[in-house]
Amino acid sequence: MNKLRAQEIAESPVMADVVCDGVPIYIQHVDEENDTARVYPLGKPDEERTVPLSSLSEPSPFQSDGIQMMCPPSRET
Repeated sequence: MNKLRAQEIAESPVMADVVCDGVPIYIQHVDEENDTARVYPLGKPDEERTVPLSSLSEPSPFQSDGIQMMCPPSRET
């Protein structure tokens, strides 16, 4: 995740969907100088830790958990 986006998420009052190593997390603070962030797993603020920004990501809304979606075949008239 880039610094600017991580900072936007950390400062926003709206909760964003962010993961670190597949675990949903809350971004507490972004250290722009060191390219790191203080994060903790959702619901576990006592497990706060510093991670590289490169380990953070926002899951794509187009990701599926193995579910394949298809358009119905077109009906030619």
